[in-house]
Amino acid sequence: MKHIEVVAAIIRDSEGRVFATQRGYGEWKDWWEFPGGKIEAGETQEEALRREIREELAAEIEVGELLQTIDYDYPQFHLTMHCFLCRLKEQGTTDKDRSTEGAKNYTLLEHEAARWLLPNELDSVRWLPADEDIIETLKAL
Repeated sequence: MKHIEVVAAIIRDSEGRVFATQRGYGEWKDWWEFPGGKIEAGETQEEALRREIREELAAEIEVGELLQTIDYDYPQFHLTMHCFLCRLKEQGTTDKDRSTEGAKNYTLLEHEAARWLLPNELDSVRWLPADEDIIETLKAL
């Protein structure tokens, strides 16, 4: 079975909200996921995550600790997903803008939609199967 190794950014803001993106293409179109992607040859996991977020969101992130590594068997491949806690780097955000922290710091380049979800709202979207384990971890944080 084909093996794919990816990184995912679990982007949180100061209010504890989690950033979710909706796929706009492929077999899993309209399902929700965490932004990220494949690790390229010669990249560290952190380098790959920063690159993927620039490519997908035109944004810069601070990569924090590895929260969880998930192994999941999809019908066509085995996925290993390294999930890191991250923050969007603030770009010109003032104290009075804190309630919309992160809202101005990205542009969707590959996804159909994005939402900031509180922990009790995480079940309000249809997550990709591999992402479901990390949802349970996030609810417990």
